Amino acid sequence: MEQTDTKQDGHLIALAMAAHPDDIEFMMSGTLLLLKQAGAEIHICNLANGCYGSQVYGKEEAARVRALEAQEAAHVAGAVWHPSLFDDVGLYYDAASLAKVSAVIREIRPDILLTLSRYDYMEDHEYASRLASSAAFNRCLPSYVTDPPQPSGNKPVAVYHSLPHALMDMQRMPVVPEFCIDVGSVMAQRRAMLACHTSQREWLDATQGMGSYVESMADAAREVGRRYGGCEFAEGWRRHNHMGYCAADYAPLETALAPFLKQTK
Repeated sequence: MEQTDTKQDGHLIALAMAAHPDDIEFMMSGTLLLLKQAGAEIHICNLANGCYGSQVYGKEEAARVRALEAQEAAHVAGAVWHPSLFDDVGLYYDAASLAKVSAVIREIRPDILLTLSRYDYMEDHEYASRLASSAAFNRCLPSYVTDPPQPSGNKPVAVYHSLPHALMDMQRMPVVPEFCIDVGSVMAQRRAMLACHTSQREWLDATQGMGSYVESMADAAREVGRRYGGCEFAEGWRRHNHMGYCAADYAPLETALAPFLKQTK
Protein backbone atom coordinates (compact mmCIF):
# COMPACT_ATOMS: atom_id res chain seq x y z
CA MET A 1 0.00 0.00 0.00
CA GLU A 2 1.32 3.46 -0.89
CA GLN A 3 1.49 6.14 1.77
CA THR A 4 0.98 9.73 0.64
CA ASP A 5 2.53 12.67 2.46
CA THR A 6 -0.01 13.83 5.01
CA LYS A 7 2.32 16.05 7.07
CA GLN A 8 0.41 19.18 8.08
CA ASP A 9 2.79 21.36 10.10
CA GLY A 10 5.32 21.94 7.33
CA HIS A 11 8.42 21.04 9.35
CA LEU A 12 11.26 19.21 7.68
CA ILE A 13 12.38 15.73 8.68
CA ALA A 14 16.13 15.16 8.38
CA LEU A 15 17.81 11.78 8.76
CA ALA A 16 21.57 11.33 9.21
CA MET A 17 22.47 7.76 8.24
CA ALA A 18 26.08 6.61 8.55
CA ALA A 19 28.10 3.45 9.13
CA HIS A 20 29.31 3.46 12.76
CA PRO A 21 28.58 5.27 16.01
CA ASP A 22 30.59 8.55 15.84
CA ASP A 23 30.67 8.84 12.00
CA ILE A 24 27.81 11.35 12.11
CA GLU A 25 29.56 13.33 14.83
CA PHE A 26 32.77 13.51 12.79
CA MET A 27 31.38 14.48 9.38
CA MET A 28 27.80 15.82 9.51
CA SER A 29 26.67 16.72 13.03
CA GLY A 30 27.02 20.47 12.52
CA THR A 31 24.62 20.49 9.60
CA LEU A 32 22.21 18.29 11.54
CA LEU A 33 22.34 20.60 14.57
CA LEU A 34 21.67 23.65 12.40
CA LEU A 35 18.70 21.89 10.82
CA LYS A 36 17.38 21.27 14.33
CA GLN A 37 17.76 24.97 15.11
CA ALA A 38 15.89 25.76 11.89
CA GLY A 39 12.91 23.73 13.14
CA ALA A 40 13.57 20.34 11.55
CA GLU A 41 12.83 17.03 13.23
CA ILE A 42 16.16 15.19 13.21
CA HIS A 43 16.95 11.47 13.30
CA ILE A 44 20.18 9.50 13.68
CA CYS A 45 20.81 5.96 12.43
CA ASN A 46 24.20 4.21 12.50
CA LEU A 47 23.83 1.12 10.33
CA ALA A 48 26.65 -0.85 12.02
CA ASN A 49 26.81 -1.23 15.79
CA GLY A 50 30.53 -0.63 16.37
CA CYS A 51 31.03 -4.07 17.92
CA TYR A 52 34.66 -4.37 16.77
CA GLY A 53 35.64 -0.79 17.61
CA SER A 54 37.27 -1.49 20.95
CA GLN A 55 40.65 -2.45 22.37
CA VAL A 56 39.02 -3.28 25.72
CA TYR A 57 35.58 -4.84 25.27
CA GLY A 58 34.50 -8.05 23.60
CA LYS A 59 32.07 -7.96 20.70
CA GLU A 60 28.76 -8.01 22.59
CA GLU A 61 29.86 -5.59 25.31
CA ALA A 62 31.34 -3.20 22.76
CA ALA A 63 28.05 -3.12 20.84
CA ARG A 64 26.13 -2.44 24.08
CA VAL A 65 28.48 0.34 25.21
CA ARG A 66 28.56 2.02 21.84
CA ALA A 67 24.76 1.97 21.56
CA LEU A 68 24.54 3.78 24.90
CA GLU A 69 27.12 6.33 23.76
CA ALA A 70 25.24 6.92 20.50
CA GLN A 71 21.98 7.42 22.38
CA GLU A 72 23.66 9.95 24.65
CA ALA A 73 25.01 11.85 21.63
CA ALA A 74 21.54 11.82 20.02
CA HIS A 75 20.13 13.25 23.26
CA VAL A 76 22.69 16.08 23.17
CA ALA A 77 21.56 16.87 19.62
CA GLY A 78 17.85 16.57 20.36
CA ALA A 79 17.61 13.80 17.78
CA VAL A 80 15.56 10.62 17.57
CA TRP A 81 17.94 7.66 17.79
CA HIS A 82 17.37 4.48 15.77
CA PRO A 83 19.10 1.17 16.60
CA SER A 84 21.80 -0.29 14.38
CA LEU A 85 20.96 -3.08 11.94
CA PHE A 86 24.29 -4.84 11.41
CA ASP A 87 27.58 -5.81 13.04
CA ASP A 88 30.80 -4.06 12.03
CA VAL A 89 32.30 -5.56 8.85
CA GLY A 90 28.88 -7.17 8.34
CA LEU A 91 27.68 -4.21 6.32
CA TYR A 92 27.24 -5.20 2.66
CA TYR A 93 25.34 -3.97 -0.33
CA ASP A 94 23.03 -6.92 -0.90
CA ALA A 95 19.29 -7.57 -1.19
CA ALA A 96 18.74 -8.57 2.45
CA SER A 97 20.60 -5.54 3.82
CA LEU A 98 18.85 -3.17 1.43
CA ALA A 99 15.42 -4.44 2.52
CA LYS A 100 16.29 -3.64 6.17
CA VAL A 101 17.61 -0.17 5.44
CA SER A 102 14.67 0.59 3.15
CA ALA A 103 12.30 -0.17 6.04
CA VAL A 104 14.01 2.51 8.14
CA ILE A 105 13.71 5.08 5.35
CA ARG A 106 10.02 4.31 4.87
CA GLU A 107 9.38 4.52 8.60
CA ILE A 108 11.04 7.95 9.02
CA ARG A 109 10.08 9.41 5.61
CA PRO A 110 12.79 12.09 5.55
CA ASP A 111 12.78 15.21 3.41
CA ILE A 112 16.57 15.40 3.79
CA LEU A 113 18.86 12.37 3.91
CA LEU A 114 22.43 13.04 5.02
CA THR A 115 24.81 10.16 4.44
CA LEU A 116 28.49 9.39 4.00
CA SER A 117 30.60 9.98 0.94
CA ARG A 118 30.30 7.43 -1.86
CA TYR A 119 34.11 7.48 -1.84
CA ASP A 120 35.80 7.01 1.54
CA TYR A 121 38.75 5.32 3.22
CA MET A 122 36.90 2.13 4.20
CA GLU A 123 34.22 -0.01 2.61
CA ASP A 124 31.80 0.07 5.57
CA HIS A 125 31.39 3.78 4.85
CA GLU A 126 30.95 3.26 1.13
CA TYR A 127 28.42 0.45 1.61
CA ALA A 128 26.47 2.59 4.10
CA SER A 129 26.32 5.40 1.56
CA ARG A 130 25.09 3.09 -1.20
CA LEU A 131 22.52 1.42 1.03
CA ALA A 132 21.16 4.77 2.24
CA SER A 133 20.75 6.28 -1.22
CA SER A 134 19.30 3.09 -2.74
CA ALA A 135 16.86 2.74 0.16
CA ALA A 136 15.69 6.31 -0.43
CA PHE A 137 15.10 5.46 -4.09
CA ASN A 138 13.09 2.38 -3.07
CA ARG A 139 10.76 4.40 -0.85
CA CYS A 140 8.19 4.83 -3.66
CA LEU A 141 8.22 1.33 -5.18
CA PRO A 142 4.85 -0.15 -4.11
CA SER A 143 5.71 -3.76 -4.96
CA TYR A 144 9.10 -3.65 -3.18
CA VAL A 145 8.83 -5.39 0.21
CA THR A 146 11.00 -4.12 3.05
CA ASP A 147 12.14 -6.02 6.15
CA PRO A 148 10.05 -5.53 8.21
CA PRO A 149 7.30 -4.49 5.78
CA GLN A 150 6.62 -0.75 5.60
CA PRO A 151 4.24 1.00 3.18
CA SER A 152 5.77 2.79 0.21
CA GLY A 153 5.35 6.54 -0.19
CA ASN A 154 5.73 9.22 -2.83
CA LYS A 155 7.26 11.96 -0.69
CA PRO A 156 10.28 13.69 -2.30
CA VAL A 157 13.63 13.27 -0.60
CA ALA A 158 16.91 15.06 -1.30
CA VAL A 159 20.06 13.02 -0.62
CA TYR A 160 23.35 14.65 0.36
CA HIS A 161 26.78 13.03 0.73
CA SER A 162 29.30 14.32 3.27
CA LEU A 163 33.00 14.59 2.60
CA PRO A 164 35.08 11.49 3.41
CA HIS A 165 37.39 11.22 6.37
CA ALA A 166 40.73 12.87 5.53
CA LEU A 167 38.87 14.55 2.63
CA MET A 168 40.08 11.98 0.10
CA ASP A 169 39.08 8.62 -1.38
CA MET A 170 40.77 5.21 -1.11
CA GLN A 171 43.26 6.19 -3.81
CA ARG A 172 44.15 9.36 -1.86
CA MET A 173 42.49 11.64 -4.40
CA PRO A 174 40.75 14.75 -3.03
CA VAL A 175 36.95 14.77 -2.86
CA VAL A 176 35.72 18.33 -3.41
CA PRO A 177 32.36 19.50 -2.01
CA GLU A 178 29.64 21.12 -4.11
CA PHE A 179 28.92 23.52 -1.25
CA CYS A 180 29.71 23.95 2.44
CA ILE A 181 27.75 24.73 5.57
CA ASP A 182 29.37 27.10 8.08
CA VAL A 183 29.16 25.16 11.36
CA GLY A 184 31.17 27.54 13.55
CA SER A 185 28.16 28.45 15.68
CA VAL A 186 27.55 24.83 16.72
CA MET A 187 31.10 23.60 17.28
CA ALA A 188 30.61 23.38 21.05
CA GLN A 189 27.63 21.07 20.53
CA ARG A 190 29.58 19.05 17.97
CA ARG A 191 32.36 18.56 20.50
CA ALA A 192 29.84 17.58 23.18
CA MET A 193 28.24 15.00 20.88
CA LEU A 194 31.54 13.39 19.93
CA ALA A 195 32.76 13.42 23.53
CA CYS A 196 29.88 11.07 24.39
CA HIS A 197 31.79 8.32 22.55
CA THR A 198 34.26 7.83 25.38
CA SER A 199 35.10 4.24 24.38
CA GLN A 200 36.72 5.56 21.21
CA ARG A 201 39.53 7.56 22.79
CA GLU A 202 41.99 4.66 23.09
CA TRP A 203 40.65 2.84 20.01
CA LEU A 204 41.13 5.74 17.59
CA ASP A 205 44.53 6.58 19.00
CA ALA A 206 45.74 2.98 18.75
CA THR A 207 44.29 2.13 15.32
CA GLN A 208 44.14 5.42 13.42
CA GLY A 209 46.54 7.77 15.18
CA MET A 210 43.89 10.15 16.51
CA GLY A 211 45.39 11.09 19.87
CA SER A 212 42.61 13.59 20.58
CA TYR A 213 39.60 12.46 18.59
CA VAL A 214 37.47 15.49 19.48
CA GLU A 215 40.16 17.88 18.28
CA SER A 216 40.68 15.70 15.20
CA MET A 217 37.06 16.41 14.30
CA ALA A 218 37.55 20.14 14.86
CA ASP A 219 40.75 20.11 12.78
CA ALA A 220 38.89 18.46 9.89
CA ALA A 221 36.11 21.06 10.01
CA ARG A 222 38.72 23.82 10.15
CA GLU A 223 40.45 22.40 7.08
CA VAL A 224 37.17 22.20 5.12
CA GLY A 225 36.46 25.81 6.05
CA ARG A 226 39.94 26.89 4.98
CA ARG A 227 39.98 24.99 1.68
CA TYR A 228 36.43 25.40 0.50
CA GLY A 229 34.15 27.43 2.75
CA GLY A 230 35.89 30.71 3.41
CA CYS A 231 34.99 30.38 7.10
CA GLU A 232 36.59 29.00 10.26
CA PHE A 233 34.69 25.69 10.47
CA ALA A 234 32.65 24.00 7.76
CA GLU A 235 31.12 20.72 6.61
CA GLY A 236 31.18 19.94 2.90
CA TRP A 237 28.35 18.36 0.90
CA ARG A 238 27.72 16.85 -2.52
CA ARG A 239 24.10 16.44 -3.59
CA HIS A 240 22.99 13.13 -5.08
CA ASN A 241 21.42 13.09 -8.55
CA HIS A 242 17.76 14.08 -8.13
CA MET A 243 16.33 11.55 -10.60
CA GLY A 244 14.02 9.12 -8.82
CA TYR A 245 14.18 11.13 -5.60
CA CYS A 246 12.79 14.63 -6.09
CA ALA A 247 12.42 17.51 -8.54
CA ALA A 248 15.62 18.94 -9.99
CA ASP A 249 15.14 22.23 -8.14
CA TYR A 250 14.21 20.67 -4.79
CA ALA A 251 16.97 21.78 -2.42
CA PRO A 252 15.62 21.66 1.14
CA LEU A 253 19.02 21.70 2.84
CA GLU A 254 20.25 24.74 0.94
CA THR A 255 16.95 26.52 1.55
CA ALA A 256 16.70 25.74 5.27
CA LEU A 257 20.32 26.69 5.96
CA ALA A 258 20.69 29.55 3.49
CA PRO A 259 22.31 31.86 6.09
CA PHE A 260 25.08 29.28 6.59
CA LEU A 261 25.55 28.27 2.95
CA LYS A 262 28.98 28.72 1.43
CA GLN A 263 29.58 27.95 -2.23
CA THR A 264 32.82 26.06 -2.81
CA LYS A 265 35.65 28.46 -3.53
